[in-house]
Amino acid sequence: MHAVIQDRYGGPDVLRLGELPDPVPAADEVLLQVRAVSLNGSDRENLAGRPAYARWSNGLRRPRHPVPGSDVAGVVAAVGSAVTEYAPGDELFGELAGYRGGLAELVCTRPTLLARKPDWLSFAEASTIPQAGGIARRATADVRPGTRVLVNGAGGAGGVFVVALATHAGAEVTAVDRADKADFLREVGAHRTIDFATEDWADDRDSFDLVVDLVAERSPFRVHRALRRGGRYAMVGGLARILLVTAIAGPLVGLATRKRVGVLVVPQSRAELEAVTALVARGAVTPRIDHVYPLRDAPAAFARLAAGDSMGKIVLDVREG
Repeated sequence: MHAVIQDRYGGPDVLRLGELPDPVPAADEVLLQVRAVSLNGSDRENLAGRPAYARWSNGLRRPRHPVPGSDVAGVVAAVGSAVTEYAPGDELFGELAGYRGGLAELVCTRPTLLARKPDWLSFAEASTIPQAGGIARRATADVRPGTRVLVNGAGGAGGVFVVALATHAGAEVTAVDRADKADFLREVGAHRTIDFATEDWADDRDSFDLVVDLVAERSPFRVHRALRRGGRYAMVGGLARILLVTAIAGPLVGLATRKRVGVLVVPQSRAELEAVTALVARGAVTPRIDHVYPLRDAPAAFARLAAGDSMGKIVLDVREG
């Protein structure tokens, strides 16, 4: 089968299109013929091996699994002897355990993180939902009309889902990203935009009830100042040292300030996927696809992701090798 292969950590140039043996499903697995894969911030981190936490589960010196990509949509090609809920021909989508293996024509996986793809979603659209949608739903679960929300890194893979769901819930949303994404972010639902190159959102003292930070690089001892009393700061991704400090010191900051400061943890689950998809069905959020690349152009897709140029999700069409 054709697959994108990553032998080492680095930039997009370390990726190559190659051949790997066709996988054979174990008794509790399905063999999925992959149609589309969307990229997330975690894919960028797993390619570079940075921040340091990207290597904790993938391998310290090189990736244990040579194929990147986790958010997939495709058609069941075969099932193991113990699988009864799905059959060949079923259209499924979801995440892959371990966040690797998707950028290939075929992948074997346990079906626990997969759900049936609704007919009204294309494979490309379905592939955009799993990780980004789960993060957004968890991050905005407590948002109510009038809640003041700031989303840092709003224009990328996951930020668009957060902005849309917060807006749907009635929040007043401030979106932080590059200046050239301002019109797009307002189209998605943001009421105000901030160009991170010219303005530091953390200087807005006592301004927000919720800050969702997808690209964290500020200390928890500083970000809490942007929160109103009782507000919450949720770190999703960013620098490894900031992750560590936020996880350790966040609860202490909370005790001292009566604000909640911490890391948002979103476990992979089918239930989460189905809940987000129900929100998509109701029109709470619309999948936004920035660009669709053929599999052979994976380096270009990852380069766009790494540069922060995307507005919405980048998708690879696996059928176009």
